[in-house]
Amino acid sequence: MKIDFIKIKNFRKLNSCKIEFSEKETIFVGANNSGKTTAMDALITFLKRKEFKTQDFTISNWTELNKIAETWIINSDLSEEDKSMKLLEPYLPSLDLWINVETSELRYVSHLIPTLDWEGGLLGIRLIFQPKNLEALIEEYIVSRSKVKKLNTDSGKNVELWPKDFWQFCEKKLNSLFEIQTYILDPKKFDKDQELTEHNIALEGNPLNGLIKIDTINAQRGFSDANSDNTESQNSRNLSSQLRTYYDKHLNPSIDPTENDLDALEKLNNAQLVFDGNLKTRFKDPLKELEDLNYPGFGNPQITLSSLIKAADGLEHESAVRYEIDNGLSLPEKYNGLGYQNLISIIFKLMRYRDEWMRKGKATSEDNDIIEPLHLVLIEEPEAHLHAQVQQVFIKKAYNVLRKHPDLDVKIDFTTQLVISTHSSYIAHQKFESLRYFKRNNTLTIPTSEVLSLKSVFDSAVSEEKETEKFIIRYLNTTHNDLFFADAAILVEGPAERMLIPHFIKNKHQILDSCYVTILEIGGSHAHRLKPLIEKLDLITLIITDIDSQEKYTDNSKTPPKEKFRKCQPKKVSNQETNNDTLKSWNPRLNDINKLLDLEYKDKVLADNPIRVAFQNEIDIKGKKIYPYTFEDALVVENIETFKSISKSSGLLKKMVESANETDITNVAKKAYDAINAEGAKKAEFALDVLYFENPENLNTPKYIEEGLIWIEEQLKSNKNININ
Repeated sequence: MKIDFIKIKNFRKLNSCKIEFSEKETIFVGANNSGKTTAMDALITFLKRKEFKTQDFTISNWTELNKIAETWIINSDLSEEDKSMKLLEPYLPSLDLWINVETSELRYVSHLIPTLDWEGGLLGIRLIFQPKNLEALIEEYIVSRSKVKKLNTDSGKNVELWPKDFWQFCEKKLNSLFEIQTYILDPKKFDKDQELTEHNIALEGNPLNGLIKIDTINAQRGFSDANSDNTESQNSRNLSSQLRTYYDKHLNPSIDPTENDLDALEKLNNAQLVFDGNLKTRFKDPLKELEDLNYPGFGNPQITLSSLIKAADGLEHESAVRYEIDNGLSLPEKYNGLGYQNLISIIFKLMRYRDEWMRKGKATSEDNDIIEPLHLVLIEEPEAHLHAQVQQVFIKKAYNVLRKHPDLDVKIDFTTQLVISTHSSYIAHQKFESLRYFKRNNTLTIPTSEVLSLKSVFDSAVSEEKETEKFIIRYLNTTHNDLFFADAAILVEGPAERMLIPHFIKNKHQILDSCYVTILEIGGSHAHRLKPLIEKLDLITLIITDIDSQEKYTDNSKTPPKEKFRKCQPKKVSNQETNNDTLKSWNPRLNDINKLLDLEYKDKVLADNPIRVAFQNEIDIKGKKIYPYTFEDALVVENIETFKSISKSSGLLKKMVESANETDITNVAKKAYDAINAEGAKKAEFALDVLYFENPENLNTPKYIEEGLIWIEEQLKSNKNININ
């Protein structure tokens, strides 16, 4: 048994979305404010039956709910249609839970089987937050609003009193008038948006009891810092309290004692007798003083002292957990790094949840001995305080911890599903097939989100796409990039651009510098391979690449002579073609250098996606037209005076400085082109040398890159979810 997928509707910014679950780990990724936490909260609120707030409704839905409620006030004689739940349902928060059930597991879901001919497979239920009694709600709302109107009418004033509208009314009355109801859905229509009918009868109680065990680890774990003066932090739950909870549930010898526990209990009893005798002796004089004050007096009981020594009390202090240093020296837990505290805490909680589920140890004595077939564990932002390497280890091992039990391991009788929301690229890149990307939709007045399963980006049945998927997964695993958390992406050609473009952004584009933009070095020959992923993510993307001009020539050394292509300096009005696969197959899908050089600003953006290409274009210097070939020679041509001033250079930078000192601008461009294409030219070394010899603030951004940065900045300005000061 496993959760196949869920559908969330009308819950905060998740107006309508489907989230597919992986068999083991499902990882929520996305930019800030994209809905990851909302999805986790929806799971917790619906499945663990937490209280709702009016803010849990999709905010734009309150406009329609207020209109519906206003008809209750206006119409003196409400029809059955006016009082129908159907009017409210399209705007109420709901969660559809679809579970895949094997025929051998039917005993667990007998109360959820829709028809007698159902023989296993998908089962669906809808949990919807709706009025307990709609007529009673309408009546109470009318009475409340009528009182306000009458009071204002009688007083001759127009004071805004509660409730001004249905939203304000629900802010006070929501959980007393609404509740979560559960309905069975039609498995044959699992791929459709089903509407509830009069034939759907609400199930009694919580149908998930005995079916799914749900455990959560939230983001606010609140470990204390030894140097912190924050009282709240110091009083927060620590490892000692977690160990005590585990001890009470699974190890405490006083609960359902066994023969092995008797020795420990006997020693505790003897210790208590000795300590009680000591208490009576020590407190004899203080208690005598009370008697001198006529206490206990008539009718008051005599004071006696008795200790209560429990095994678990040994863990109820901040030094219960200690870290051994050397030769018996140790420190209390709060003096260890927050990262280790957090890691140990999370792993220990996972162990505790697993053992509670499996009724390990003392927990077997609990009245409820039914083990749920499905264990759902939700973890928010496990990366808090964890350095990168530990994050990678955690995501690799967390699921194994939840399965480390003789009745679990690789057995299929009981299923564990782990759901993690994260901002960490180190966690995300380990499990590409498990990623669920939350994509913001800012085209609406109220921004919402939809969820994309990244495993669906590529069609594995198509060999070319399968190979592309392999490349992208390998690339992401190598680069540790944060593509899935960015507001925008810049794909660059090589190491020089990757090193210098951040300086151009920092020094000349303050708005862009305040946004979350990731820069990926992918190269012109491979950038197009990211096409299906980037377009599916609908991510604002700038591709900075080289024009890579080439010309045909005849190789006479072959017999017969053979036509080939070779690199060449770009020229207008020529028969040159580009060798850049991104320009040829993705954007703008042109081969001809003339057409590329003539391409207008607006034509460098894809029609259906916010994706723009930037490549070298014409530069007019004192009336002469110059056409750079790469980033490096474009940088030199547009910063001639700066490069002239550099002395004591070496390598490629020295050749570029020599180019800049040419008197004729055409010769500058030609020598720079020759230098960058010479055998052994080291572009990364060139970029480092430029940073060493020259302050990046003094460099002009190459024109084609500047155009691209302005475009991406404008795109982010119009993105309402990005806060730009």
